Amino acid sequence: MDLRDYLRVLRRNWIMIVAATLGGLLVGGAFSIMTKPTYTAETQLFVAIQNSGSVQELQQGNTFSQARVQSYVKTVGSPVVLQPAIDSLGLPQTADELAKKVQASTDLNTVLINISVSDQSPVQSAAIAQAVANSLIKAVDNLEKPRTGGTSPVSLSIIKPATAPLVPSAPNTRINLLMGLLLGLAIGVGGSVLRSTLDTRIRSEVDLRRVTDIPLLGGISLDANATKQPLLTQAPHQSPRSESFRQLRTNLQFTNVSGRAKTVLVTSSLPGEGKSTTATNLAIALAQAGQSVCLVDADLRRPMVNEYLGLERNAGLTTALLGTAELDDLLQPWGDDNLYVLTSGQIPPNPSELLGSDEMKDIITRLENVFDTVVIDTSPLLPVTDAAVLSQHAGGVVLVVGVQRTRQQELQKSIDALQMVGADVLGIVLNLLPVKGPDAYSYSYYSYTATEAATNDASARRRRGRSAKVDATDGYKDSANNLTGDIFDQPFLNDAVKAPGKFPRDRVPGN
Repeated sequence: MDLRDYLRVLRRNWIMIVAATLGGLLVGGAFSIMTKPTYTAETQLFVAIQNSGSVQELQQGNTFSQARVQSYVKTVGSPVVLQPAIDSLGLPQTADELAKKVQASTDLNTVLINISVSDQSPVQSAAIAQAVANSLIKAVDNLEKPRTGGTSPVSLSIIKPATAPLVPSAPNTRINLLMGLLLGLAIGVGGSVLRSTLDTRIRSEVDLRRVTDIPLLGGISLDANATKQPLLTQAPHQSPRSESFRQLRTNLQFTNVSGRAKTVLVTSSLPGEGKSTTATNLAIALAQAGQSVCLVDADLRRPMVNEYLGLERNAGLTTALLGTAELDDLLQPWGDDNLYVLTSGQIPPNPSELLGSDEMKDIITRLENVFDTVVIDTSPLLPVTDAAVLSQHAGGVVLVVGVQRTRQQELQKSIDALQMVGADVLGIVLNLLPVKGPDAYSYSYYSYTATEAATNDASARRRRGRSAKVDATDGYKDSANNLTGDIFDQPFLNDAVKAPGKFPRDRVPGN
């Protein structure tokens, strides 16, 4: 991954990173609160050599003192120094226990000894530091005293008496909070990278390109109102959702510039990726561009087109496949454009056999001879074989991928299944893309104001009043009644029977 990929990962998981960082701050604060305060008292001693004071003797004495100071520092932690201090203060501790609280050090090229004592009581820490300093003076005097008698040539004196500290030396709340913040941030970033590495769900075109180089026809942004108003005619004209389907229509036309694929099969890897709404809205968008379009609901396991469009389902594709009704009697007009719909019909026990039959191939051929484009909605690829079987009769396949729902291995299996039967995959549509965030899908050239929204909503309501909001039982008649105006001006519809469910017989092969 490059820098942009890492930035995208951080943007995707910013909630995790912020939560981990705040958690680190809380841990650092809790640690500071739960830790008992510790006070540190310090004292300082000066080491001197007793001599007559000549220059040569002073130089020798100074060299001697610096050489001996390191030994005196080590002596501070010994029982020789600590036990007298314990006895003088009456501490309930041993010399080894007290040695953990006492630290001694010296600065380079000096004859100064620094003694610090840490304790939970500021007064006691100062008392122990003073007692240890006094004990060190006596211990050095005894250790340096000549065996032949006389005084010690070394003299230690306190130049900085110990005082009770006013503020605790530990815990350092600022340092703890900073360490907690850095630790939480590191955990959050590391967890985000690990999560993105293990997560194989497709979230954007970047993830898609890790699987295939099939052209991306477009992206459909996630719309909260799409579940209640899934149709393109129910959305404002300049909304991102409407623009997405118009872009999909345009890209599909460029992909199929030769016109060899008059039948477009729309499928997905798994259920719930939005293939049925994509197929329905693609058919509407093509019809709005002036094409004559037939939308076929070939999902014979869970048909949804009739519910979206408010049409009768009982007589449809399976009825035509069984030969119990004429194809032109089963086509239902919808909307104000040249859009006809062939619903699924009754759900059969053997969908794969029916879709792979010669009768199905003949129906597609007849529809291609009449309509500019035939859009077929079919079952998902992975659960059943219906789409793979039917793709052999279609001119091209459009694969819908629901972001954050489809995994890379599942998409790869779907593509392999289509390639195995020799299907021509025209492109992929990324559906359910977020409108915000690193994987957002939006249009920067379109502004959408409140006034335009109100105008478009009113227009959409008028269109829905004519066609979209049709009850499932009465929709067949109402949709036919909406066939007014320009639709009958089309040349191939001049001889059409203007009645519900009728389609021009002279253009359907076999009639």
